[in-house]
Amino acid sequence: MFLNHFSEDHTHKLVVESIKTKSIYVEQLRHKPSFTLTDLPALLSPAAQQYLDSFAHRSQALTRQYFGHSIQLFAPLYLSNECYNHCSYCGFGIQHRYERKTLTDTEILREGRYLAQRGFSHILLLTGEAPKTVGVDYISHAIRLLKPLFSSIGVEIQPLSLHDYQQLRHAGADHLTLYQETYHLDTYKKHHLSGFKRDYSKRLIALEDGAKAGFHSINIGALLGLYDWRFEGLSLAQHLNYLMKKYWKTHYLLSFPRITKMVGSFSVPYVCSDADLCQLIFSFRLLFPDCGITLSTREPASLRDGLLPLGISMMSAESSTSPGGYTGNKSNAQFDTHDQRSIHDISTLILNCGLDPMLKNWDRSISPAL
Repeated sequence: MFLNHFSEDHTHKLVVESIKTKSIYVEQLRHKPSFTLTDLPALLSPAAQQYLDSFAHRSQALTRQYFGHSIQLFAPLYLSNECYNHCSYCGFGIQHRYERKTLTDTEILREGRYLAQRGFSHILLLTGEAPKTVGVDYISHAIRLLKPLFSSIGVEIQPLSLHDYQQLRHAGADHLTLYQETYHLDTYKKHHLSGFKRDYSKRLIALEDGAKAGFHSINIGALLGLYDWRFEGLSLAQHLNYLMKKYWKTHYLLSFPRITKMVGSFSVPYVCSDADLCQLIFSFRLLFPDCGITLSTREPASLRDGLLPLGISMMSAESSTSPGGYTGNKSNAQFDTHDQRSIHDISTLILNCGLDPMLKNWDRSISPAL
């Protein structure tokens, strides 16, 4: 298990190493033909910020080499905002007092048909963590309802057992997203105050059960803003490296979600700036050139426009983060989205960048372009 390989003390030492890195070392690093985990502290260092343009160009070239000119588009579909967890940063947390909503079969199909008519062929199903209400049977049923409409269905839900993940695979899900939120244990406990999600280890181990269950692709990440972004990046890289070596048949994707506005008054304790986010994306592309990198509508349109050609392989579009939000439901959203452009506008942007917007799940056997 990754838990047996991960050390917070060692990762903090890497953060210190990163901050102390000299510019002359980064200058030498720029000319390396390839990169390893030992290079990441320098790539994430303050000294590397003056070389971001250089790393951005290399990130762009590697993305084109491994992913061609395609940008896959997808839409999230929220099934429920019911949740039993008290998480300080989440708009679905049980501490927020509002009427909860879980979609019926009719509403699930209405939302699915709307997205299919908009042209989406790849969707991501999301729920709060309320296993008695939106447990494995409910989610499996939703997948079966929606499967005739979409070529690819992913899930971003509570951590499950191997058996439960196998049930979702059998129902037709092929993609799993699960963020650790933060790899720093004390910070994790500070922000997850009650509920099943308070179990740090269970969340960390669940990704391995997802890989064993045979998901075609797994998307991992840390929620930036809960703790120091360099610590999260270095931890995430160790986790990804472990998974890629042990569960090598699975294709991995990365996300770098930043906390955005939601119901309540949560204040971000550790700011991750736009420049910091870019540094993370470029660095991970250099280290893991064959991993997909996803950019969500959490980010503002201007930043997404700038990052689009420089390392991104997958983007969400027209996102609603509330159950039934595409077809007029007024239930509470998990968080606010900042890029509300239509799929037509985003597709046009992608074409204007010399890239190809892909609405079907083209990513079945990624290999370097010849």
